[in-house]
Amino acid sequence: MDRRELEYFLAIVEHGSFTAAAQAMHVAQPSLSHAIRNLEKQLGGKVFHRLPHGVSLTPAGDALVEPARQVMRDLSTASASVREVLGLSSGRLDVVAQTTLAVDPLAELIGVFLRENPKVAVNIADPELGTDVTSAVRAGECELGLVDSEHPIGDLGSMVLRGREIFAVLPPGAAPGQKRLSVPEMSTLDWIATPPGTATRAVIEDTVGARGGEPTFAVETAHQAMIVPLVLAGAGATLLPRAMARDAAASGAVVLPLRPKVVRRGVLFWRRGPLSPAAAQFVAMAETIAELRR
Repeated sequence: MDRRELEYFLAIVEHGSFTAAAQAMHVAQPSLSHAIRNLEKQLGGKVFHRLPHGVSLTPAGDALVEPARQVMRDLSTASASVREVLGLSSGRLDVVAQTTLAVDPLAELIGVFLRENPKVAVNIADPELGTDVTSAVRAGECELGLVDSEHPIGDLGSMVLRGREIFAVLPPGAAPGQKRLSVPEMSTLDWIATPPGTATRAVIEDTVGARGGEPTFAVETAHQAMIVPLVLAGAGATLLPRAMARDAAASGAVVLPLRPKVVRRGVLFWRRGPLSPAAAQFVAMAETIAELRR
């Protein structure tokens, strides 16, 4: 099988039909169909069930998806390595991160990286669930991932990043004269959070549950950007890292430090094996910054 056949295969998986994939790839549909027939001939079986309106993967096709993605990423890494040696291109950096970690520390790390490598194209994906982040890296969809965790990820290359202090973010006018918020006080509040398995939800559950408490969630929303407006509207409280809490305070929210202090860490991770030049340089830069801040 060749690269083009795998590209066509993955395009059909992504777009759900031969017609939509052909349009996205800017190729004639007969050419795409011919390539898939060649691929199926080489594999010895069908990779798609042809349906009246689109396609679905056969078991063989489902087994091909992850290896095909990794082959495409390995080819991209090889090409980027050669172009870097020849001085033709600065490459591409693909990162998948939970939203709160994308704001802090990823935004700062990307800024430092691009000041040194201004021609690198950066793409940041945002599946909020930590399991989706690790799956995207394992499947080869992104080279680097960033999740809320205190520990390295055993089967992947990884590094633990610096800690982020967490603050309580309350509606305007709440807790007048108060300088900090204790765990017992937190257990009396109504909370606004993203769904289970997300970073913001985990922080609230872990912090309020530190002494056996159970947080009461007034609002659960999949929209991370909606949380601060809900707090400002008086719907409840939330917990956010310093950078996001500072922005909320500028909009009128009451921001209080927690006692005892709560610090959360993130883990930057990647599949073991060669990285693209851009990803390898980003990891090296992150390791250097982590060493300097210890």
